[in-house]
Order: sequence, then structure tokens, then C-alpha cells
Amino acid sequence: MDDFGANCLSLIVPVTFVGAAVIGLVRMPDEDARRVALGTALVGLILGLMGACSFARIDGSAIAVLHDCAWVKSLGLRFLLAVDGISLTMILLTGVAATAGVLFSWNVSERVREYFTLYFALIGGVYGVFMSLDLFLLFVFYELAIIPKYFLIAIWGSGERRYAAMKLALYSFVGSAMVLAGMVAVYVTAGAETMSLIELAAKAREGAFSASFQAWAFPLIFVGFAILAGLWPFHTWAPTGHSAAPTAVSMLLAGVVMKLGAYGALRVAVALFPSGVAQWANVIGLLAVIGIIYGAGVALVQRDFKFVIGYSSVSHMGFVILGLVTMNEVGLSGAVLQMFSHGIIAGLLFGVVGRMVYDRAHTRQLTMLECMGLSKALPFAMGTFVIAGFASMGMPGFSGFVAEVQVLIGAWQASPKFALIAGVGIVVGVAYTLRAMNQVFFSDAKPEHELTVPPTPPISLSEKAGAILLIGCTLGIGLYPRVLLDLIVPSLHNDLFQAMWGGGGL
Repeated sequence: MDDFGANCLSLIVPVTFVGAAVIGLVRMPDEDARRVALGTALVGLILGLMGACSFARIDGSAIAVLHDCAWVKSLGLRFLLAVDGISLTMILLTGVAATAGVLFSWNVSERVREYFTLYFALIGGVYGVFMSLDLFLLFVFYELAIIPKYFLIAIWGSGERRYAAMKLALYSFVGSAMVLAGMVAVYVTAGAETMSLIELAAKAREGAFSASFQAWAFPLIFVGFAILAGLWPFHTWAPTGHSAAPTAVSMLLAGVVMKLGAYGALRVAVALFPSGVAQWANVIGLLAVIGIIYGAGVALVQRDFKFVIGYSSVSHMGFVILGLVTMNEVGLSGAVLQMFSHGIIAGLLFGVVGRMVYDRAHTRQLTMLECMGLSKALPFAMGTFVIAGFASMGMPGFSGFVAEVQVLIGAWQASPKFALIAGVGIVVGVAYTLRAMNQVFFSDAKPEHELTVPPTPPISLSEKAGAILLIGCTLGIGLYPRVLLDLIVPSLHNDLFQAMWGGGGL
């Protein structure tokens, strides 16, 4: 990577936190706060794009170090920021999700400055996780991303928002405690006096982590991270949190926060503990396919529009978890591509459900929405949901198709029975998506009692822009997935992942 690309990427985290500080500390009208928020998100996205373009011109298996200096010398901790193709894919996802989230938050009128300050504190933490190659630094950014979620849901959410926020926080911190315990064990066992993932990966290749150590350290760290990825049966925070969160926060939860868990599981547990993967792959695979079927089945019977999308996220994240334990190139690259794809598609679905429909109809109950004639009142919302629904079902031409097909092929190569079970989840996914689509937008049902349909103002320009951005991403990657796969696949063979090819998967 040239100096220009490295400089662009190294600015993303400070720019995001500076944007949060400016919005929070400088007195300004709400409209100006929104403009600063949009500018901050766009700058992060543009810097990520320029850095990715620069990285793509070099050897895709490289690790580009952005910043490396001593942090806590006595413990060997370093402030080490670096990227490879996988982290760049997640950085691009974060930039898109952050920008779309601001556009869908244009209607926030209560404590606007505080809202966007917390919003970008969360985004800054997410960027930091994806750039950290010191395990302790990664954990610090991981915790920074968790804290703002609680306040964003508890203050600006709806329904049982405080319960949902507390449940999310408790699940997150339990997972974090598991990860922290595993980190300490890795640090002591490696005897490397460092938490650099580059050096720990080298230790793993040299056999520093015995099979007996990996037998308990792998599930501790993997599950600790995967709780945030919606791993069944630790998934229950997700539908509750999604349903109570404001629209943009739902988009971020599904779009990037759940990806923190999957990314951590891949970057740390899978990369360092190949023997642990081999010992636990069937158990993790079983939990993944249960999550796929369970999430899809529960979504099929939900009466709350947002809960349908919430449980669908659990189902789609099951494909990510399944791909991570296939331990073959197709399955692992499919898992990373599914992280990106689900982040885009779920963000679009939550944008339609939370902002375009709920904020106008003032209800999420499918039985009430089907009597409102929303296809005529909100044609843009209808068209957007149809596109997002097709993408979610895995229709060819959208990113979800490419990602899920890769995961299924990888699973088939490793264990056909898991691929067959996961395939059933796709069929059920088609059913719940078509059911929701029909009830909300295409039903001709009449209410049993007279129903006063609230006025429905037209979809705003900011909402249209956010929707078009997300649609463009899922279509672009669906039609030309090589844009991301050329980043992802070579990175699976860099020094950080060399150790994992010594074990086995499903």
C-alpha cells in the first residue's frame, strides 16, 4: 500500500472521534449537527474507499501496518493499527452503514447533538476493532463500541427500550468477560510478552498452544465473540434490541455491531486455534444451523414487522457462523462476504420498517398494516422493501446470493448434512419474506372495525438517498462480487491466518 492509502486509512478513527467530539462539545443548531454528522460519515467512507483502492493495487495477501508504537511497555502492549483485505471489507461496510444511518436519522429531533455524539462514538469503536492487530487494543475498541449502544437504545428507543438496552449490555459484557479471560490465557501461555496478533499467529504456527489448551480456550473466545454475532442460543438480545432501538441504531446493530462478534471469532479464535476448531467444529456447526432454522421459523410466525427482520438477522448470521467452521477457502470467504452482504441488506430492511413505515403508520403490527393500503400511500417504501426482500431471500443479482451460495458450497465440501439443513433455512426465509411483503404492501384486507389511517408524508430525500446507497451496494457486489473477493480470499492466506490451515473443520 502506498503512503497516500495508508494515510487515508489511519485518519478514519481520529476523524470519527473528532466528529463525535465536535458535535458534542460545540454549540450548534440541530440542523448543523446533522450536517456535521453526515460529513463525518462521508469522510470515513471516502477515506475507506481510497485506502481500499490503494491496497487493491498491491499483493492482496499483504498486511499494511498503519501505526505501530509502544503503548504499555511493561506488558508488551502496542498501539498497532493495520489492515488486510478482510478488515478493509469491514471498514467499507462500516462507512456505508454509518452514512446510511445518518440519512435515516434526519428526523431525530430529541437531543440531536447527544444522539450523534454517541452514534459516532460507537462508529469510532467499530472502526478501531477492524483496524487493531494488538489483541488488547482490539478489546478496548470492542468495549468502546458496546457502551454507546446502551444509551442510544435506552434514551431514543421505543417500547421496552430500557429492558432491551440492559439485556443487550448484559449479554455483551458476559461475552466480553469470556473474551478477556481467554486473552489473559493466551498471553500467559504464549510467553511472548506481547498481544500482537502477528506475533501470536507466529507462536501458533510454532505450536505454542497445545491441543488441550485449545480445547477450552477456543470455545471460550469463540463463543464470547459469537454472542454478539447472534449465535444460538445466546441470540435473544438481538430481536429484542432491534425492536426497541431507533431506526439507525437497528441498522448499526445488524449492519456492523453483530459483525464485530463474527470478525473477532475469525480474527482471534479461528486464526489462532486450529486444533480447537477441529475439536469444536461440529458443535459450532450444529448451533449455527439451529440458528438458521430457528431464526427463520420464528420470523415466519411473528406479528410485529420489526421482529420479523430481527429474527431474520439471527438466521442470516447463522450462515456466517457456519462458514467460519468450514475451514476451507470457499466457506470462509463466503462467511466474510456474508458479513458485508447481511450488513447492507439488514440495514436496508430496518430502514424501511423503522423509518419509512413505522414512523408514518405508528404501528408495526402486520394485521394493522395490511389494512392501510401502504402500497399506494408509500410506493417508494414498497419498492425498496421488495428489492430488499429479494436480496434477503438470496435472489441472483444481489450480494446475498453470492455469499450464501459460497457458504453452502463450503459447508457441502466439509459436511453435506450441515449444508442440507442450512438450505432448508433459505426456503423458510423465502416464506417469511413473502408473507411480510404481502401483508404489509399487497394485501387487500379490510379492517373489522373502522380504522383511521394516519397521514403519511412522502418519503424524504434523505431516506431515498440512504436507500439508494444500500441498494447500490447489494446490487453492485451481487453483480460483480470479485470487487470484495479479490480482497478477502488472498487475505485468508496471509501470516495472520497461516496457523488455521493446520487444523480441520466440519
